[in-house]
Amino acid sequence: MNSVPGRRTRILAATTAAVGLLLVAGCSSGNGGGKSSAKGVPLVKAGQLTTCTHLPYAPFQSEIDGKVQGFDVSLIDLVAGDLGVKQAVVDTPFENFKTGAFLNSGQCDLAAAGMTITEERKKNVDFSDPYFDATQAVLVEKKSGINSLADVKSKGKKLGAQAQTTGEEYATKQGFDPVSFESSDAVLNGLRTGQVQAVVIDYPVVQGWLKDKANADAFKVVDNLNTGEQYGFTVKKGNTKLLAAINKAIKDAKADGTYKKLYEKWIGPYSAATASPSAS
Repeated sequence: MNSVPGRRTRILAATTAAVGLLLVAGCSSGNGGGKSSAKGVPLVKAGQLTTCTHLPYAPFQSEIDGKVQGFDVSLIDLVAGDLGVKQAVVDTPFENFKTGAFLNSGQCDLAAAGMTITEERKKNVDFSDPYFDATQAVLVEKKSGINSLADVKSKGKKLGAQAQTTGEEYATKQGFDPVSFESSDAVLNGLRTGQVQAVVIDYPVVQGWLKDKANADAFKVVDNLNTGEQYGFTVKKGNTKLLAAINKAIKDAKADGTYKKLYEKWIGPYSAATASPSAS
């Protein structure tokens, strides 16, 4: 993986917050013990719901006009609203989401990072109900002559993926030795600059890329891999009160049409099946 040692943790204003972008060196201070609370839900810092994420990962979370916005951010805004607080977003390395390190240390209340629910990750964190069904897409340059994932292997082309993700794991299981990139932006740049000739990454991310005309003119999806993945938000193991608040917000949003509106805003065309992902 290409993680950056000593990377600064960034505290960013979510869409509902009225403050601008704030960069700080090191970790934010928070009491770490959940002594503060909102409507009975413990919080690491009074008056805010602190969310760990990894930027950028559009359309789920990315910095737009100085604020972190996206599908995940909007859903957690609903949780924060129910609790009567604002959401604050902390940018951290993706590997922390596997271990639950920033949850366990009291740095964050929850993690929202377009993260697939897996049995391995469940050993370290508690997942919310699934809120999104995801597939993996294979993206190539239109002029590459590659028409499938099988072509990438048979033609001896290089495949790229984001480090520490299920896309990278899938590629490895298929016999590839994928080039690892730290972020989704780096994945696309690797394809654009010829470091790799194909990439495998979550399809909604590719959808976001292809909304840009220059990307749509240059690249095409040649495979859509149904890997049975579902996304969930995570909390520190045993944090049942916050988990219940997250699940309630997801359920309410699907019932009152808010989920559909947010899906169409950030992801794309919505189908009824999208609203009811089966349990992971």
